[in-house]
This record gives sequence, C-alpha cells and structure tokens, in this order.
Amino acid sequence: MKIKVGDQAPDFTLSSHLDKEVTLSDFRGQTTVLVFFPMAFTPV
Repeated sequence: MKIKVGDQAPDFTLSSHLDKEVTLSDFRGQTTVLVFFPMAFTPV
C-alpha cells in the first residue's frame, strides 16, 4: 500500500504501553503524531 503526502492514513489498531488497544480513528479530527521505537525499552 502506498500513501502519498497529504493522504489520510488508513485505520489501524495497536496495543499501547498500558496494554490497551488504541485505534487511529479514535483520534480523527485531532492533530495526531505516531511515534514508534522498536524495542525502545529493551537492553541492546
């Protein structure tokens, strides 16, 4: 799937660090920033 600058992001659901499911559409109409740190809290 290709997304162009300015396109609306597809809806998805992820688990939060609080072990709750968060869905992108829950934030529709709000400015939202998605940050992903792979293995951010694990020793390297």
